[in-house]
Formats: sequence, C-alpha cells, structure tokens
Amino acid sequence: MGGLEERDRRLPAGGSGDGAVSTGLKFRNLTASPDDPVEAWPFEGIVAGVERGTLPDWRRLADAIRADPWGPVAQQVLEAIRLSHPFGTAELMEGVMASARQMAIDSERDEVASEVKRLVSRSGLSRQEFADRIGTSRSRLSTYMSGSVMPSAALMVRMRRVAGRSASGSALPRADARG
Repeated sequence: MGGLEERDRRLPAGGSGDGAVSTGLKFRNLTASPDDPVEAWPFEGIVAGVERGTLPDWRRLADAIRADPWGPVAQQVLEAIRLSHPFGTAELMEGVMASARQMAIDSERDEVASEVKRLVSRSGLSRQEFADRIGTSRSRLSTYMSGSVMPSAALMVRMRRVAGRSASGSALPRADARG
C-alpha cells in the first residue's frame, strides 16, 4: 500500500456534515462558518480548509469526499488543489479522492455483478440459455457475473427483458431475443 493510501486509511471516518467539530479554521468575509457542514461551505471555504485547515478539517473534507466521490465537495476540493497546490495537503486530498473513487467503482461493479446473477437466477434459464438469449457467450456472461467485465447499459436492459419474459413464461423465440 502506498504512503498516500496508508495516510488516507488512517483518517478516521466520522460523521460528515454533523457540524459538531470545533476547529481553529477561520473563514474571512464569508457568511458560512467552519463549524457548518462542509457541504454548506462556499468554494472560498473549501479553499481555506484545504490551504489553512488542520487534520480535523481535512478529515471532514475526506468524509464528504468518501460519501460522494464525484460530488460538489469533491469537485471543489480538486479545483482548490489545482489553484493553490498546497504542499502536503494536495497529495493527501488527491489520495483520498483516488481511494474514494476506486472504492465507489468497486462497489458499483459488485452491485452490477449481483444484479446480473439475480437476473440469470430469476429467468429460470441455464447460464448457456440465458447467454444465448442475450446474444453473448456463456464465458462472457460469467465475466459479467463475476464483475470482471461490466456489461453495457443496453445489455443490462436486454438481460432485464429476458429475465422478465422467462420468469413470466412469455419467452420470445430465440431469434427475436437476440435483436
């Protein structure tokens, strides 16, 4: 595990947005308070937190990033880093961002794999029959079920249709289902 990932892993997960953290961070010329949830901080507050904050402030930013890795706080932190590139903090926040996004991607991949498994099971068809009905091979279907390959959105729609038709007993002839 790299140094940044190790540092990120050691940041305790807290309640992002709880507003209960007391910090030495001060905002200048802003109506928001550093004690407000970070999701309510304006961009200037995010910049101040990244540049002049301390560990409790960075933990709160990290929690918000983990909760929504592509959300507004994450985007604003990235922009703040690009603008000022604060020594040490930039690397820390970039590591938090990369880790949070990878965890989200892995979770989404697992969720899709679980749905594919559920659809195959719900269809009542064998894996080979299901693969034939969606227009792919059994080995490719296995890669979808394991999560090693992500099916396209169109293929997910096709899988749902096949599972629904097979489960309801209104299966179409094989040539029609391959469309």
